[in-house]
Amino acid sequence: MVTAAEATPEAIRDRVRAFLAGHDPAETPKQEFNNARFDAGLAWVHYPEGLGGLGVSRTLQGVVDAEFTAAGAPSNDPERNGIGLGMAAPTILAYGNDEQQRRWLRKLWTAEEIWCQLFSEPGAGSDLAALATRAVRDGDEWVVNGQKVWTSQAHQARRALLVTRTDPDVPKHQGLTYFSVDMTAPGVEVRPLRQATGEAEFNEVFLTDVRIPDTDRIGGVGEGWKVANATLMSERVSIGASRAAPREGGMIASAVRTWRSRPELRTPGLHERMLRLWTDAEVARLASERLRQQLAAGQPGPEGSAAKLVFARLNQEISGFEVELAGADGLRYDDWSMRRPDRADFYGRGPGYRYLRAKGNSIEGGTSEILRNIVAERVLGLPSEPRVDKNVPWKDLPR
Repeated sequence: MVTAAEATPEAIRDRVRAFLAGHDPAETPKQEFNNARFDAGLAWVHYPEGLGGLGVSRTLQGVVDAEFTAAGAPSNDPERNGIGLGMAAPTILAYGNDEQQRRWLRKLWTAEEIWCQLFSEPGAGSDLAALATRAVRDGDEWVVNGQKVWTSQAHQARRALLVTRTDPDVPKHQGLTYFSVDMTAPGVEVRPLRQATGEAEFNEVFLTDVRIPDTDRIGGVGEGWKVANATLMSERVSIGASRAAPREGGMIASAVRTWRSRPELRTPGLHERMLRLWTDAEVARLASERLRQQLAAGQPGPEGSAAKLVFARLNQEISGFEVELAGADGLRYDDWSMRRPDRADFYGRGPGYRYLRAKGNSIEGGTSEILRNIVAERVLGLPSEPRVDKNVPWKDLPR
């Protein structure tokens, strides 16, 4: 048990240095190193002891990460496993039982297992609670049938977060149950979805008589909406305010670089837009930093929806500005080839790619329209929109 005296930044640094003395990053294989780091409680320090943490303040994570980075320690592939780290882990910690936490969290943090998220459906995107994927209990197992869509990294994932309908006779929010599903199980089929960028970063997933053991259910039967909301709040924070960015970092960086290096492209109108976008990006950066500080003391709330909403709008405006600023070169596209990347590559590609890919920012992680409703109702306290389906059994709703 870490005492208050051991929870100071200097004491945590000493703990990291002692670990590094026994595990040389240059000599220890990556998987072995990260397994040992997790077991030492130096993965996510605010998690409980035995689950990769020390049970100390989240604010000390930066101290730990800085020490490991300076020592040349291997990463745990956050770019490849962002869904697992930013969404699955907080959900499992909040609603998973002790056995599930021990079984999943270590492999998840070390990227031994990549996770994806099976939420959206062709007939239930923004209205997630209207989903139709059905799970029927069969003894100690559940048999699942349905289709999911827009699933990032499903082609690489070992496991997935899955929301299903287990009771069609109650209103739509009440009849949902949440699972973790093995993506290699019989009946799971992953098909690529080609995007405007030419790539297939997303997928559609078909579930046909997939059997899931009840031991992989997260939360109680019928509590899927509550558990899914925890995942969604974590997702929006992960997208909108997950990493501390320096001034002129993120999407604005490439626009500023072009502006300074190509003075012949400037016009009075573009100058005014450049100033406004730079200011908006800086305000968003400072607001995200404040949100991260608030998260250090508690759980993600509706503020994450506002951060993600601003992130999407800014990315789209800045990428559009970049294309205009480039003039005729803005019409060029660097590589139109069918690929299945690990993630969106906003900073390693040209302005044409950023312009097209940024269009998805206002859809993924909750559409901007839905997020505006969340901010209006839960942050500003405005009246909620009228709902005619509130007390109607899901089976009686028009589809």
